[in-house]
Amino acid sequence: MMAVDIHKLSRPERLLWGHGVRKPEHIDLEAIASARGAYVVYRKLDGCAARLVAAGDRAVISVAMDDNLGRRRFSLGHELAHWMQDAQRTSFKCSSTDIGPQNAEAKSIEADANNFASQLILPDYLVWPWVADRKPSLDLAKAMGGEFQASLTASALKLLHRAKVPTAITCHDQRRLKWSRRSRDFSTDLYILNELHQDTIAFEMAFGSAKGLGRPARESASRWISGPGTYRMEVWSQSIALPEGLVLSMLTIA
Repeated sequence: MMAVDIHKLSRPERLLWGHGVRKPEHIDLEAIASARGAYVVYRKLDGCAARLVAAGDRAVISVAMDDNLGRRRFSLGHELAHWMQDAQRTSFKCSSTDIGPQNAEAKSIEADANNFASQLILPDYLVWPWVADRKPSLDLAKAMGGEFQASLTASALKLLHRAKVPTAITCHDQRRLKWSRRSRDFSTDLYILNELHQDTIAFEMAFGSAKGLGRPARESASRWISGPGTYRMEVWSQSIALPEGLVLSMLTIA
């Protein structure tokens, strides 16, 4: 029997618990939306990843049908957050830049919806027992994504919350760093390099000569970060090629 202190759960976690969610496969976002008066439809959307249109105590949530499963679920969770938390607004049209657990720069109302969605899809009370004592890696994030039907990006960022050593997640394209997030103990004196180093597997992925999920590699920290003493440091890095020419990497200071 699962031992959970309900009073310590976040609002989205309490919502899941109230719907009988005790295992990852129990997380049925469409059913939760329906119970809250929101009808979910997957269709072609121009200029946005998801939208909410509300009238009274009913709403329609539209989600872009051409996104992958993890992305669709996060978008649905994001709009469900708007429906439940921002009832004074009758409609939301959320772009891809608004929606995403990596978007720390989103407007506060969108950032709140992202946090809500992350806890709906990857609730702490299920995720942390599943992770147990395993070390963060993109392999673990990929396995978590499969178990919880979450995107690899959302899963990797979730792992940052329990990283026991300084860890960062980066996303690059061929030209520059698109975004990065770091664990609490990753020094603010260290800076993620804006461009991928040519001697990294991430560089090869960005320029198309390597694909899929790479193996962890121990290499000079100066290939990834700058700051005091980085020329003496090493990192463990692991990268994966994402759609649209992006490369996601996890860096752990060795």
